[in-house]
Amino acid sequence: MEEVDVEPTITNIPAISDGKHMGFAWGPGDILVYETRYKASGASGSGCSFIHEIRKDEDIYSPILRKLFNESHHIFVGLQTIREDLPSKSKKPQFVSISKNYRSVIRACMEELQQVAVSTKNTELATQCGNQVSILLAIELIWNLCEVLFIDAAPAGSLLLHLLDWVRLHKADVDEKAREVLQSESPAEHRDYWDVVVSYVLQGRLEEVRQMLVKQANLQPAARSMYKQMDTLLSKMPFYNPGGTQTLTEFDVKWRHWHEEVDRCLQDNSFASNRHLELICKILLGDEDTLLDHKELLGTWYHFLVTRLLFCHPTVKLTELHYYAQSCMTMFLDSRSVPEPLDNILLAAFEFDIHQVIKECSLWQLAVDYFDHCPEFGRVYLELQIERVPLETERKALKVLRVCEQRQMSEQVRSICKIMAMRALRNNRLGSALSWSIRAKDAAFATLISERFLQDYCAKGTFSDLDLIDNLGPAMLLSDRLTFLGKYREFHKLYGEKRFREAAKLLLSLMTAKIAPQSFWMTLLTDALPLLEQKEVIFTADQTYELMFCLEELTSSLNITASSTDRPMQEEDVEVTKVELLRLALARNLAQAIVKEGTVEI
Repeated sequence: MEEVDVEPTITNIPAISDGKHMGFAWGPGDILVYETRYKASGASGSGCSFIHEIRKDEDIYSPILRKLFNESHHIFVGLQTIREDLPSKSKKPQFVSISKNYRSVIRACMEELQQVAVSTKNTELATQCGNQVSILLAIELIWNLCEVLFIDAAPAGSLLLHLLDWVRLHKADVDEKAREVLQSESPAEHRDYWDVVVSYVLQGRLEEVRQMLVKQANLQPAARSMYKQMDTLLSKMPFYNPGGTQTLTEFDVKWRHWHEEVDRCLQDNSFASNRHLELICKILLGDEDTLLDHKELLGTWYHFLVTRLLFCHPTVKLTELHYYAQSCMTMFLDSRSVPEPLDNILLAAFEFDIHQVIKECSLWQLAVDYFDHCPEFGRVYLELQIERVPLETERKALKVLRVCEQRQMSEQVRSICKIMAMRALRNNRLGSALSWSIRAKDAAFATLISERFLQDYCAKGTFSDLDLIDNLGPAMLLSDRLTFLGKYREFHKLYGEKRFREAAKLLLSLMTAKIAPQSFWMTLLTDALPLLEQKEVIFTADQTYELMFCLEELTSSLNITASSTDRPMQEEDVEVTKVELLRLALARNLAQAIVKEGTVEI
């Protein structure tokens, strides 16, 4: 099983004030974070006296959930043993069975969590278990629907029966309410009696409806004929039998005749004297206004969808579901309300957008393991899925990148690195941007960021992210500008270590080999000044001549530029002063070098 991405849960940690330092201490399962008393010069603002606790998500360490992960993975491993040479028709029942196995494991886990939540005296543990049950309920709801649509792929007629089972399984509160009603002294007079009857009708559980109505008929002898008529309508409603001899067309004709009979009863006012029976009659006809008036009993838009299909379109096909799903969600949800994540996932399933379903569900890493075992389209689906994984943090991006690198997905690797490099550059995090561009092997972008590093150096006089620049290694060969950046940093290190001759040789080679951009030559020549002014002669006569040649080439270029642009007089004066200082230093160094070397070839 893939390693599950466990993000830390952070509780109310304010930003550390400017100039302050953050301290931390490791605990057995958490970290304590605090603001230290250290105050840098120029720092402002009052300190923070709070200690904050950072804890990792404990759900993944729950013994019950770990059992779920292990058992589900065991089922997955068993799934891989199914022979590839079996025909698709033979595999389908096995796949459905395996899917039900998965769901049974989830159900068992939910029951265990519910038992803990009820039995424990620890309020925090009870809340945690309750939250885990809610998540697993949603997972099982999604899985069950995907089983119906993608794995079983039931044909018209059978499809509705599966959807009815799906709704009934996840809308079990009506059975609890029914038990309360039936166990009372007078069920027909119980305040929830009609809610139970209508709920059963909405779920298509017409046998239960007939049994409940008998109790009401016994209480109202004068209205028994009316109840008998309703009982007849309920008993006549046809349900498709996949294993029977009746064809889908024959079923459709029979269902339409029944539907017309219900409509005649409503038009004839057969139930006008009993509002409850008339309401049931309207539901049987699939009247949208009547259904929407009972949102509380339906509970969700997808229950409304299945009920509407049951009484209006019982022969619906898989390819038609998306139309009804979208319209039902629009009708059911208030125009001001925003669909929940679960709504979006289920709608994506009804629209047969399996990639969106996976994207909206969490734990994308586990999906990778499954895609790896899809022999025909697994890699294609994985590539599409990877493109849709949101890269909120560098940590997550690195995880996605590792998945791609392990599978030689070079295009996705480059794409992820470019995205992260651009994001880091926008946030002025040059080190991170350069690191990502190197990983992407993007020479153009590495050149751009190297330029930014050099501009930053010219403005501040120091390099940021020294560790990265110091350890570029072979990566500096990715682009000329990156090579210069690495070598220029190497010059500073040599100078700092007082290895002046090596520093001088490297500085000169950067200019004469044309590695340095000419726009940076003045900076390099200025860097040469301290070496030229050393007591010991550092530059040889030949090296000094080369520096002079570079200076003259630069000044001629600057004169051309100066004549074509309107540079401020003050800036031009500074440049002229630098050039004069350099000429003086070079002339002095040349004289000293000649004396030291004894003779110069003419």
